[in-house]
Amino acid sequence: MGLYTFRLPDIGEGIAEAEIVAWHVKVGDRIEEDGKLADLMTDKATVEMESPVAGIVREIAGEAGDTIAIGSALAVIETEGEDDVAETPSPAEEKAAPMSAETEADLPPSVTPSPVRAEPVEALPSVETAPAPLIPSGLDETSHKSVLASPAVRARAKELGIDLASVKAAQDGRVRHADLDVFLTYSAGQGYGRPAAPRADEQVKVIGMRRRIAENMAAAKRNIPHFTYVDEIDVTALEDMRADLNANRGNRPKLTMLPLLIVAMCKSLPQFPMLNARYDDEAGVVTRYGAVHIGMATQTDAGLMVPVIRDAQAKNVWQLATEIGRLAEAARTGKATSAELSGSTITVTSLGPLGGIATTPVINRPEVAIIGPNKIVERPVFDGDELVRAKLMNLSISCDHRVVDGWDAASYVQALKKLLETPVLLFAD
Repeated sequence: MGLYTFRLPDIGEGIAEAEIVAWHVKVGDRIEEDGKLADLMTDKATVEMESPVAGIVREIAGEAGDTIAIGSALAVIETEGEDDVAETPSPAEEKAAPMSAETEADLPPSVTPSPVRAEPVEALPSVETAPAPLIPSGLDETSHKSVLASPAVRARAKELGIDLASVKAAQDGRVRHADLDVFLTYSAGQGYGRPAAPRADEQVKVIGMRRRIAENMAAAKRNIPHFTYVDEIDVTALEDMRADLNANRGNRPKLTMLPLLIVAMCKSLPQFPMLNARYDDEAGVVTRYGAVHIGMATQTDAGLMVPVIRDAQAKNVWQLATEIGRLAEAARTGKATSAELSGSTITVTSLGPLGGIATTPVINRPEVAIIGPNKIVERPVFDGDELVRAKLMNLSISCDHRVVDGWDAASYVQALKKLLETPVLLFAD
């Protein structure tokens, strides 16, 4: 037997440390080569760490929510073989001690070569971890694993004794907590009138993405004097044009309201440069950007993420629709890169079909403005003396009152209103 120390490798982009979001194993578990070891977060990107060797996990570096430096020991794994202590190198060792071809041949292909060491392995703090919940007897583990769901949803389903294969997903085939709630409500209704047992209280540690969101939102509300302006827009003609475009889209992606709104934002922002900006309040400098890099608030299982549409002003509606779909999928699957999650100059946030009458969105600091389209509703309106059917939508904008005046915000929304109510202007030079 031998002990293998797996050190956190250099993830790149100047990252010095990462936060442990979740462990896929506990002390005493057996892990296979390339098996899932842990999820770690850098900035807003989550990286999945895989074990380079097979063996028994003997020590792990802390618990979810802890921070670990690049090059530090992440886990110690007992492997079969000689009684030697092997480990991945620290970044300094990796540069200073290249290995021979003979030694490299003895290591698994996925392991960065490093010298075999005879001294005792570096000790890690032991973490007592509760046993992983098992799928209740009678449930099909194969079908349970084949269903798309986050680790948190899987864990909850196991605790409740729910076979995920029997839960209907409300959207995109992925089972979420809301789908489990619907399933539980339906199941309770099949209990011949018997009241359902109350769900046990639980404490959820605020870590990873949830903690990052909490910190960012608190900083934004603490430091930015927000104000919100809302106006009503008649999108009847815009919706008719969108339907015509979709009917003739061929193999291009289906258009939602969002690409059209982004075109309107980009066409009107040159008149209002104070809105396409970032404010460094420590330096006392506002940078007004020429290019429009639009942040797109996206809800994921891990929480709210904001991937960025680069140079949105240079894209047509079909290109925007394609990029929106690509970035949203990358964010929801945890594959969005740090570069794709930073550098926005103005953000748009939409609740989609949930809509709402009006919203007061929180600014994505250090930006100075955020746009929020709301639900489209049909209502009767007067056209002169005639009563007609119209599709109406409220549009919200929140701004940083330190650098944006109320007049500027209202004027910008009026410019958007003109473009959206006369949609042919969206395609005019």
